[in-house]
Amino acid sequence: MSSLTRIQLVLALLLGGTQLALPVWPQVHPIDAQHSVITVHVFKSGLFSAFADNHEIRAPISGGFLDETGRRVELVIDSRKLVALDPRLAPEKRHEVQQRMLGPEVLDSDRFSEIRFEASKVEQTGQDHFLVSGSLSLHGRTRPISVHVLRSNGRYHGDAVLKQRDFGITPVSVAGGTVKVKDELKIEFDITSVAGPNPAESHR
Repeated sequence: MSSLTRIQLVLALLLGGTQLALPVWPQVHPIDAQHSVITVHVFKSGLFSAFADNHEIRAPISGGFLDETGRRVELVIDSRKLVALDPRLAPEKRHEVQQRMLGPEVLDSDRFSEIRFEASKVEQTGQDHFLVSGSLSLHGRTRPISVHVLRSNGRYHGDAVLKQRDFGITPVSVAGGTVKVKDELKIEFDITSVAGPNPAESHR
C-alpha cells in the first residue's frame, strides 16, 4: 500500500466518523469492611416472651466487592465472628447467648463458617433506589433473596427479612416452648466500598 493510499484511508476513517472502541474498565471496588455494618435482629415470642430478651447480633464483613458497571455484589461473612451485643444482658447471660448462637444448635459455625451473599441482578427502581436479587448461602444451604437498597452519600442502606427454617435452622426454644425466638430474622446493613485504583493504570 502506497503512502498516499494510507493517508486516504486514514482520512476516510476520520471523516466517516468511525471511532475506535476504547476499553471500558469495570468499576469493581472492595467492600470497606472496617466502615460497613451488618446487624441481625432476633425477636422473642412465646407465652412468656415478656420475660425474655430480643437479641442484636453484629456480623462483621470479611470480604466482598461492588461492581458498578456489571451491577454485581458479593459479601462474605465469617460466621465464627458473629457477636451478640445485647448490652442490657449480664455478661454471663450474653456469653451464653453467644455460645448457643455459634454452636451446633443454631449456626454450627465450626462446620459452616462462611455466609455468602451473591447478587445476580440489580434493578434501579427509583432515584438512588435499587432492588438487588441474588442468593444467600447460610448453614450449608443456598436460597434466593431480594433486598431493597437505598444509596446515599456513597453508602448503601437497606434491610431484609429471612426465615431460619429456610436454612435448616430450628429457632431456639426453651422452657417447653414458652420462651422462644421467632423464625423471622431482620437483617440491616450500612455498606460502603473502597475506591480502588483505575485498572487502566496497571496496563500502562
